[in-house]
Amino acid sequence: MKKLWWLGLFLGLVAFAHADDKLATIAVQYRDVPQAYGADGVAEAVHQSTVSAQIAGRVKEVLFDVGDRVSRGQVIVRIDEREAAQALAGSQAQVLQAQANMQNAKANYERAKQLFAQKFISQAGLDKAQAEYKIALAQAAASEAGAGQASLARGYAAVVAPYAGVVSARLIEVGEMVVPGKPLMTGFDPAAMRVVVSVPQYKLPDLGKKPVVRIEIPSLNRWVDAASVSVQPIADTRTHSTLVRVTLPANEPGIYPGMFVRAHFVTGQVRKLAIPESAVLRRSEVVGVYVADAKGGLRLRQIRLGESLDGGLIEVLAGIKPGEKIALDAVKAGMKAR
Repeated sequence: MKKLWWLGLFLGLVAFAHADDKLATIAVQYRDVPQAYGADGVAEAVHQSTVSAQIAGRVKEVLFDVGDRVSRGQVIVRIDEREAAQALAGSQAQVLQAQANMQNAKANYERAKQLFAQKFISQAGLDKAQAEYKIALAQAAASEAGAGQASLARGYAAVVAPYAGVVSARLIEVGEMVVPGKPLMTGFDPAAMRVVVSVPQYKLPDLGKKPVVRIEIPSLNRWVDAASVSVQPIADTRTHSTLVRVTLPANEPGIYPGMFVRAHFVTGQVRKLAIPESAVLRRSEVVGVYVADAKGGLRLRQIRLGESLDGGLIEVLAGIKPGEKIALDAVKAGMKAR
């Protein structure tokens, strides 16, 4: 029984090794690929802003730092509010005084109307009482407006995030004095990103009325389809180029402002000799593929590559011909060749 078990295991290993010897190959051929015009650009946030102080005071607390995520309405900085609180208390006292003066002026005006009806005072006396009452009303309204402004200023002591996002710059420290207009923090919303590229004027007609764009992110080795494209109706007088804004799909991971990207504007179709990226072997300065011969053997052949294409393909300029078969996985082919 034990011998049968070992025999089964041996046959299984042989079968596994035989299956592993069957290396996948692919025939080199011309492919119809989009003809594109490439332009270098940078990523930027659609929503990016710098929050500034709206009152004067000393920074009491900084609740977030660079790289932190904040929610909309969260307090990010607190400014000492004692001065604003004292100003509010003074304004509220002025409101009480103005209301008392208004009540007194109103009572005098009511008495003046009664005395005028009994012909104890003249029309001039009645007009004077009425004018004093209107002045007191205006002063009370002005005092209430001042108190409201002081209350609003006190609320500015707690600086809140205008939208959800990520802090990209912290411009103050605890203990610093700030004045209205002093920048405090800069942030952006990573959920809404776009790419800005400069396109020469002579290339704009090739893009068409509705440009089709794919964004290549070399650092992430990723391609992203554009959500929308906007060509700015103005050109740079020095470079004679036009800015094109390419909006990316929402919540694209790994993309942040300032990142280098490349925009590929599709202008037509072209036939190119292309092979999968996985078939290319890169060793120092040598770039090649494993070509299968008539007997099933593999030989490494050096090739010259062109530009990267969509769909994980890469252009071949020289080294192989259409119809030749190459190993689809260069790493496995190298192990088998050794």
